[in-house]
Amino acid sequence: MFDRLAADDYEQVVLCHDRATGLRVIIAIHSTRLGPALGGTRFYPYPDDASALEDVLRLAKGMTYKSAAAGLDLGGGKAVIIGDPAVARTEALLRMYARFVDALGGRYITAEDVGTTQADMDLIRRETAYVTGVSRSLGGSGDPSAATAYGVLHAMKAVAKHLWGGTDLEGRHVVVAGVGKVGYALLRHLVEERARVSVADVAPAAVERAVRDFAVEAVPVEKAHAIDCDIYSPCAMGAILNPVTIPELHCAAIVGSANNQLADPSCSDLLVDSGVLYAPDYVVNAGGVINIAEELIGYHRERAYANVRRIFDTTTAVIDTAVDRGISTATAADRLAEGRIASVGRVQLLRTSPRVRR
Repeated sequence: MFDRLAADDYEQVVLCHDRATGLRVIIAIHSTRLGPALGGTRFYPYPDDASALEDVLRLAKGMTYKSAAAGLDLGGGKAVIIGDPAVARTEALLRMYARFVDALGGRYITAEDVGTTQADMDLIRRETAYVTGVSRSLGGSGDPSAATAYGVLHAMKAVAKHLWGGTDLEGRHVVVAGVGKVGYALLRHLVEERARVSVADVAPAAVERAVRDFAVEAVPVEKAHAIDCDIYSPCAMGAILNPVTIPELHCAAIVGSANNQLADPSCSDLLVDSGVLYAPDYVVNAGGVINIAEELIGYHRERAYANVRRIFDTTTAVIDTAVDRGISTATAADRLAEGRIASVGRVQLLRTSPRVRR
């Protein structure tokens, strides 16, 4: 375990259990060098504990890089509750989980993620102040999905400008794989932009809703990545880009909200070799965390969304760096994040270190 944590510099992993509620949760704090570790709570029926641990570690590290690249004074963390939320979710379980979060004293701040809802965050707020994405009636910003989708849209515009010379998405064919909360909100933006949109999802009801509401085309979920299109937008679970799927791509670019889209780091080079422009996921999907971070200073929607629009600039900078230096966009994004952690993190360390009496 310690060798695994040391490999990627994780600071802390906490295993929490409560027999009475059936709670089993892992909280991973990757880094607090830039600030408290902010990241959502995922509620998911993992096949085994090892899968849950690997997922929470990858997600926590991704949050560190996401916040750093977005210019936030926040570190990266994540939590996974092991279980099926449709069966295991209870008020008692969530409130017990919230008490474990509170016991960390603010090193970790939670939020909504796959399998959890804004209502869950409101419930967690009854036990701890270390939660974001709560209802506006409680002083929060509400569901972060809309802000995440808004950021993805502006990343697409940055990619369009690089590839086709302008930010207009009209007539561009975009395949959105995953039309849950973020994918559905993104779909609305794309339709307003007059893009041609195809959708796919493992949940037939989600596809039916998208087709009914927006008159878009449905495509088989297992073939979504292989559809001939301008932009492929993975907006569901991660690891969709791997040695099997990458050779099957028929898109000019990948711009989606899913976390950890690359099955492993080597896949970024496979994308370069295939001629597909990859907009790194943690740059593209930072809108949600940018939005909820505003809650920490007093939420103001206009200011939050102005900051989300900066994803256009960050995406552009990553692409330009990759082109100028002859590296993959994934490597360019990592260098941006790591550079800020190294420089600003050192400033934070000096500022918070105790003074030595002379």
